[in-house]
Amino acid sequence: MKESKSQRLEDRGRFIKRLNIKEPEKRSSWEEYALDIAKTASSRSEDPFVKVGACALDHNNMILGVGYNGLASGKTPSHKSFWEDRDLRRPYMIHAEVNCLSLFKKSEAKLLAVTLLPCSYCALMIAAYGIKNVVYGEDYKRDDGAKEIFNFYDINLIKL
Repeated sequence: MKESKSQRLEDRGRFIKRLNIKEPEKRSSWEEYALDIAKTASSRSEDPFVKVGACALDHNNMILGVGYNGLASGKTPSHKSFWEDRDLRRPYMIHAEVNCLSLFKKSEAKLLAVTLLPCSYCALMIAAYGIKNVVYGEDYKRDDGAKEIFNFYDINLIKL
């Protein structure tokens, strides 16, 4: 006697249960994926106060670049108090978004994921690069002007 298709599926289900194979977990969205990579990139930051990471995806969801906040490559502060005084170092820090944007050309990216809401200046840079989607993890309490800038330039902004 020939086994029905539904019977074969039931048997397969019982077989998989016996093997103790777990169902695959929910797959990350591209936005979640990029933000996770930005979080990993932030771990490279030498700033003891706030570590920020960024990740850009192209129109095929391929990684164009990652960046983190820090000093220019190869630069070492001459005095020890540099890292202790946030106000002293802030003007010299290159933001994660700027480091990331420096790795590709305008209009190549469709999405930028950043661990912290970009500042107003970085929001303008993102607009200049033609990026239409920005996701971020945490609000930036010192400067929330990016929200207005993104609204003005019709850039989708999503907090994850």
